Amino acid sequence: MKKWHFWKNRMFHTESLVIFDIILGRGTSELTSCKGEKNMFTETYRLSNGVVIPALGLGTWLLDDGQAEQAVRDAVSIGYRHIDTAQAYGNETGVGKGIRSCGVPREELFITTKIAAEAKDYDAVTQSIDASLAKLGLDYIDLLIIHSPQPWNEFREEKRYFAENKKVWKAMEAAYQSGKVKAIGLSNFLRDDIENIVASCEIKPMVNQILAHVSNTPLELIEFCQKYDILVEAYSPIAHGAILDHAEVKAIADKYGVSAAQLSLRYDIQLGLVVIPKTANPDHMRMNAELDFVIGDTDMETLKNVEVIQNYGEHNFFPVFGEKNKVN
Repeated sequence: MKKWHFWKNRMFHTESLVIFDIILGRGTSELTSCKGEKNMFTETYRLSNGVVIPALGLGTWLLDDGQAEQAVRDAVSIGYRHIDTAQAYGNETGVGKGIRSCGVPREELFITTKIAAEAKDYDAVTQSIDASLAKLGLDYIDLLIIHSPQPWNEFREEKRYFAENKKVWKAMEAAYQSGKVKAIGLSNFLRDDIENIVASCEIKPMVNQILAHVSNTPLELIEFCQKYDILVEAYSPIAHGAILDHAEVKAIADKYGVSAAQLSLRYDIQLGLVVIPKTANPDHMRMNAELDFVIGDTDMETLKNVEVIQNYGEHNFFPVFGEKNKVN
């Protein structure tokens, strides 16, 4: 029996699905998928410079080198082609080993890393890019991101580091122009942080990676980015697991015959976001890719208005990598 879906007043079945009717803002980016596919592995977005990025990635936060190496190999064997790491994660070496031993050609993989939030001058950033390339064992990085507009110990405090971030961006533009990186972007940047970069840049940001999940969705920021063709990536799209036991979310998930995690990922996808759930569990990797359903408009509106989660349990210190907000 064919499984029928409704989306934007259209009805279609899985076997005939070619392109979801999801357009990112007013830009040109579009989520596409291949006919007959029942997972997310063939769905991609196109960045403003034409680089293609998979819509589903593997996050590696909190994985050490050994765990990250194995997670990359497992993920690639399952079908993932997008791997996300960062200098602050301390696992670029493990991610690189996983990449080189996964059995898939480098050019078929999309690798993201992030400049440490504390690196706020041109020379420090330039050196850190070379260090990341060395640790990863790669000739180029697909996407390089500024991890935060402020050092983690000053995250969202009064000093905004506008002038410093312009210098960071210049170093990233130089790396882009030299071919060391294929795309450059931001993370945790608010609207005025982005406007500060755009005001003087030669190459505009292509991505803004932000916290975005059911119960905590910065819709105005997402709309602002999409309006200017900046692709939004959602980190922690399953709220570090805090959403899994939410009664209202579970009820909607049951309606579609999926898990709360799958519903949460599909929610972000339908908002036009890349999702990068973190896991070292191959079973979870597989389930996170099985998103062959469409959330109806009414349920999407309900999910947008779920009460904000105030407690992430053991992960309450995120996204800060300094000591300010860490729990004992």
